[in-house]
Amino acid sequence: MLKDRVRTEGYRDCILGNSDLFKDKVVLDIGCGTGILSMFAAKSGAKLVIGVDQSEIIYSAIDIVRENGYQDKIMLIKGKMEEVKLPTDKVDIIISEWMGYFLLFESMLDTVLWARDCYLSDGGHVFPNHCSLHLVGLDDDETYKKRFAFWDDVYGFKMSCMRKAVLAEADVSLVDGDKIITDSCALKNFVMGSVTTKNLDFSEAFILTVKREGNLTAIVGYFDVQFGCPNEVKFSTSPHSTSTHWKQTVFPLESPLVVKEGQCLSGRLTCKKNAKDPRSLVITIRLEEKNYIFQMQ
Repeated sequence: MLKDRVRTEGYRDCILGNSDLFKDKVVLDIGCGTGILSMFAAKSGAKLVIGVDQSEIIYSAIDIVRENGYQDKIMLIKGKMEEVKLPTDKVDIIISEWMGYFLLFESMLDTVLWARDCYLSDGGHVFPNHCSLHLVGLDDDETYKKRFAFWDDVYGFKMSCMRKAVLAEADVSLVDGDKIITDSCALKNFVMGSVTTKNLDFSEAFILTVKREGNLTAIVGYFDVQFGCPNEVKFSTSPHSTSTHWKQTVFPLESPLVVKEGQCLSGRLTCKKNAKDPRSLVITIRLEEKNYIFQMQ
């Protein structure tokens, strides 16, 4: 994560570039990891930074904070956010790198929203404060043949059941921006000041306009992140942007769809938490009157 410059520099630029916002404030860092965001906040003038993480990395974070001389400003607590006791009733700012693949897969957003409702003071801030999901269409025959057509002839044998199993899995990978053949469609916005856990299950219609003729082999999902503050910072995980550890999420079609320039593809994406594992997702895409169901687990 630390080597992901887009991610880390985005948080750094928000926190250090808006020191007037952080000066003398109480800041809560959820899922603090090595403590890098906590140290940015302390460096930006925060009065107290509380970092919470339930993993063993918290012990390394304690050493790192001491090594950099911030032990008087940063308090680190090991445990689950919903179960630990904070040294203060309210905080002024919540920072967290909660985003997962396709924004919501294995994300910590539920925890951040719980902390917001319990601890954030009136007029407080959650950073990032705005995230949005987007879709584009992909024409990548080469990858399609490698991953899926392979099962139609495996050393002379058909293994169609394996093909179906692979098609049902959303693939997290880097997508070549030159192979995107549609415009981008904004699917869903998440405003951290008002979003609730009920909003994390959703169903949204979309329209993709084809920019050049080709074979649509997959729908690709990505997200944008915005830190809405006086010195605004934003970054994107789009195939056309600098790559991040989140990459993109590829939802392959069972068979490539021949499309023409200017054609409008209408569809609907439904995202629900897996009842057996709330951090996993079941995603259904309806495109051109056909349903495709994907698991992210």
